[in-house]
Amino acid sequence: MEKPIFKFGSIRQLRFAFCICFLLWFLAYICSDDYATFFPHESGVNLFPFYAETQPVLNDPCSRRYVYIHDLPTRFNSEILTDCRNLLESADSDMCRAVLNMGLGPHVTRSRRDGAFLESNSWFVTHPHLLEVIFHNRMKQYKCLTNDSSLASAIYVPFYAGLDLGRYLWGFNASKRDSGPVDLFEWLLEEPEWERMKGRDHFFVAGRTTWDFRSLTNIDRNWGNKLMYLPQAKNVTILSLESSHWIKRDFAIPYPTNFHPSNDDQVIKWQNKMRKQKRKYLFSFVGAPGPKQRDSIRGEIISQCLEAGEKCKWLECKSSSSGNCDDLSKVVKMFRSSTFCLQPRGDTPTRRSTFDSILAGCIPVFFDIHSAYAQYAWHLPKEYTKYSVLIPESDVKRARADIERTLSAIPEEELVKKREEVIRLIPNIMYANPSSSSKLETFEDAVDLAIKGVLERVEKLVEEMKEK
Repeated sequence: MEKPIFKFGSIRQLRFAFCICFLLWFLAYICSDDYATFFPHESGVNLFPFYAETQPVLNDPCSRRYVYIHDLPTRFNSEILTDCRNLLESADSDMCRAVLNMGLGPHVTRSRRDGAFLESNSWFVTHPHLLEVIFHNRMKQYKCLTNDSSLASAIYVPFYAGLDLGRYLWGFNASKRDSGPVDLFEWLLEEPEWERMKGRDHFFVAGRTTWDFRSLTNIDRNWGNKLMYLPQAKNVTILSLESSHWIKRDFAIPYPTNFHPSNDDQVIKWQNKMRKQKRKYLFSFVGAPGPKQRDSIRGEIISQCLEAGEKCKWLECKSSSSGNCDDLSKVVKMFRSSTFCLQPRGDTPTRRSTFDSILAGCIPVFFDIHSAYAQYAWHLPKEYTKYSVLIPESDVKRARADIERTLSAIPEEELVKKREEVIRLIPNIMYANPSSSSKLETFEDAVDLAIKGVLERVEKLVEEMKEK
């Protein structure tokens, strides 16, 4: 009797081999162009969504760096600017001038008598609430933009959150203040990009502090709106002038200063000018005597400054009629003439003055860790002693800190290192001119670092989603 050609065990082995071959063929096929043609992204068929959109492509410098900008209805951005007279209820701010030059504001008129500015075409009268407009226009220059959202690692939402709110802060009810964010998320949730990660890859910029968007109730007399507390916003990354330290999707980016260079040469020239600058004051303070808080230390700071005589300079900003702090040349001249610049908290822990002082090569002196150290993680060094000095606010309140003595005790060698680090940080905290003719080649500005931070955050979120 002939033996069977195949035994039962051999048949099982053959079937196993066939399954392996089919699996290998299938994996190769779904990675091929044929699969992309047969199952296009728009059809909604995507067996491995996170794998397909996060794998690097060889020789593509933008791999994992692509950003898609949502084409929002104009009511969420440009139409808001047409209502410029109502963007801010303040007699001291002409917001219609502030929106000029892509949000940078009008050019600074060069002053012959003080020589504060190196090149007038790189200096503007910039309002901090125009951050959203500046960021939007800088994003249009980003090297790795894509019109194909399926390639994007992050989705930028150009909603002017702070300017929208500014129109309704006074004289309007809570429902009106909330209407813009509610309308925005109703629009976003209808877009296919939202479904991919439920908003975890989306980000937008708010040109105000986080506290303006944290209203907990619908009571009309409460401040701000509830943007941060909308359920739909819980996954979105929000960049603002000041963040909270307990919510991990809320990140602070620098206040805009008045220096917006168009090229590397303007940056280098300004840095070199600050290195050579003679500084006749040991320390200085730009600000009003104090906000309404009873525990403000500004009064004590001013008192110590006056007692220090010629070692300290105080530029008072008690009222707009003084014109001191509205005169950009006065502020810049004083900062660049000072070795240390005092940065006590105001109504909130952070101040634009911090970045104005860094721009002038002046070493910032903080009294609260939330004024910088717990804020600008993407833009300032974690080792804060490299670029600043911390004098605890409690020591100043209890008259245990002598500011002049503390600063005078810092060795010259350490002082020089701190100042050089501050000057090195200038590109990190500036917003380059977003005009089409402007381009930085070797420096990364505040927008570049913010995008890098967002992309790293989204990549971590993708990894976390894979592990679940």
